[in-house]
Amino acid sequence: MKLAVVGGGSTYTPELIDGFARLRDTLPIEELVLVDPAADRLELVSGLARRIFAKQDHAGKITTTTDIDAGVADADAVLLQLRVGGQAARNQDETWPLECGCVGQETTGAGGLAKALRTVPVVLDIAERVRRTNPDAWIIDFTNPVGIVTRALLQAGHKAVGLCNVAIGFQRKFARLLEVEPGQVHLDHVGLNHLSWELGVRLGGPDGENVLPGLLAEHGDAIADDLRMPRKLVGRLGVVPSYYLRYFYAHDEVVRELGTKPSRAAEVAAMEKELLEMYGDPALDEKPELLAKRGGAFYSEAAVDLAASLLGDGGSPVQVVNTYNNGTLPFLADDAVIEVQARVGRDGATPLAVPALDPLYAGLIANVTAYEDLALEAALRGGRDRVFKALLAHPLIGQFDYAEGLTDRLIAHNREHLAWA
Repeated sequence: MKLAVVGGGSTYTPELIDGFARLRDTLPIEELVLVDPAADRLELVSGLARRIFAKQDHAGKITTTTDIDAGVADADAVLLQLRVGGQAARNQDETWPLECGCVGQETTGAGGLAKALRTVPVVLDIAERVRRTNPDAWIIDFTNPVGIVTRALLQAGHKAVGLCNVAIGFQRKFARLLEVEPGQVHLDHVGLNHLSWELGVRLGGPDGENVLPGLLAEHGDAIADDLRMPRKLVGRLGVVPSYYLRYFYAHDEVVRELGTKPSRAAEVAAMEKELLEMYGDPALDEKPELLAKRGGAFYSEAAVDLAASLLGDGGSPVQVVNTYNNGTLPFLADDAVIEVQARVGRDGATPLAVPALDPLYAGLIANVTAYEDLALEAALRGGRDRVFKALLAHPLIGQFDYAEGLTDRLIAHNREHLAWA
């Protein structure tokens, strides 16, 4: 089995490598190709990757290339983990929206739109190269904003499934609280990427007992603290919202908070510098503890599970992924991309049935999906007016003056990445 990781020079990659090494019986990789235009980062990351494989007695071969076509040739699956513009672009996404009184975040609101505009054309170009070189390969998208990027891939006819680590993070957290193995915990996870709720926590399988009420009664304070949301809110909802819902449920508070401290991008950039120095140490043969603070917890386990299911029989039959709606949420179009539990196999992902949703959740999902429709249109066709309409449609913006000011700032800060600007 051959896998290619586009964006293989990312500081995230050792997390992925560690999972591939530990879970080699689930996903028996013979060759792993790390693809990245940054040759210097590739050298550092691949050196550590080989040492991790060697320490854990993994017989797979790790190679590197800056050539996408060469890297994806003959690959069974291609994982995408890109950041177009790097941390510098992310820093802008997290700062200029604050000038208009709107949240600055890399996947939500105006910053998320900026990232989509930069990213979708690049990902589609890579996917076309995969299709020309190796049309049977699966594309696993971990590149944010995952929902919009995955929809772009699916609309273009690519074999693609989107993946996020939010659900597996909740699964691991609830398993610890319940003192059971993670595989025993199944989530009634419903929504969009970075806009989701855990409506139930079931033991033993998708049809198992829902233990969420007991979890909230016994551990509600700890769960709310992790989300940085009021315990009263979580209790009244009776479900567990993704921590990204804080941008919606406490928008103004978050804006004030973000205005008083350095951006997350600045923190991550400093962390990445330190991580790359660590990766260059020939004595280091495991992922460093600092990597856990970088984000992407349990990314490797989720990626291994999904790849194993798409390529064979090694993965879990039911996983939380991003895929076409196809009637699952009746208030959305079939070609909307949703994030729910799905049966995953060689033919792709098929969402499980979802009970009728409370309007509190359905309304916000429909609103953000409408924004994502307009965001994808702007990413594919460009133009100031399309950018403006997407911003005006976003529930965190929604006012003419805000949308006007944000449109000008978005274009000014991203001109080098927008072919039409």
